[in-house]
Amino acid sequence: MKKLWYAFTIGILCLSICLMSVSAISDTPHNWYCPRNKEHKQPLADRTLQFIEQYHAYYVDLWHGDNAEEKVVYLTFDAGYENGNVAKILDILKQEQVPGAFFVLGHLISSQPDLVRRMQQEGHIVANHTYHHKDMTTLDQFEQFQEELSSLKELYHQTTGAEMANYYRPPEGKFDERSLEFANRMGYQTIFWSLAYADWDNNNQPSEDFAMKKIMDHMHNGAIILLHPTSETNTKIMAPLIRELKACGYRFGTLDELTNEAP
Repeated sequence: MKKLWYAFTIGILCLSICLMSVSAISDTPHNWYCPRNKEHKQPLADRTLQFIEQYHAYYVDLWHGDNAEEKVVYLTFDAGYENGNVAKILDILKQEQVPGAFFVLGHLISSQPDLVRRMQQEGHIVANHTYHHKDMTTLDQFEQFQEELSSLKELYHQTTGAEMANYYRPPEGKFDERSLEFANRMGYQTIFWSLAYADWDNNNQPSEDFAMKKIMDHMHNGAIILLHPTSETNTKIMAPLIRELKACGYRFGTLDELTNEAP
């Protein structure tokens, strides 16, 4: 009886510890941001956001830091729909022989299956931006979060016959510790960014000169660049930007390389 009581007590204690660990995970929402600098140095995430590293989340390539001899950047795109510009971006990437990572939504896959198949066939990483572009911090149940990512992954597989890469980007950069834990539990690595600019409003597009200057003034080694491929400005600056970065000695890496999962 004593042994049974001891085993029961230990079991209850372990369960209590597990429940305490789960309850300790914060559901405080955050909006991702990365302060820019004109010294071409890697930006540091705010202290309050540095907990992301516990959940296999990335915002910059620390292996290729300020003093690294090799210069690497990563092109990533958040793609929710097609307005003619996504295909143009793909044309330029193909012409310049540069890889990209496209974080897609369910609408893009269902409405533009050929375009998404093209992304995969041309060697780009296609990753998870959720099915419906919800604020994922509002989903307090793991099953709800899981459905948003798994349904997109299944649709992608049905459409392309390929497996979607296990990279996740929160819609609008909204996240909390709980959602990062959910993504990590599903085997996803979360990809934020260290360089972006206001390119998403198709009715208020910046000039080409402004966009090029904004990006190049804040460029740094190991940069994860976030761009929206629906942007008219981005279609105009993409080729010049790629060529300028190449002229500055940068090469274009992949997320598999960033996360050390390249074969």
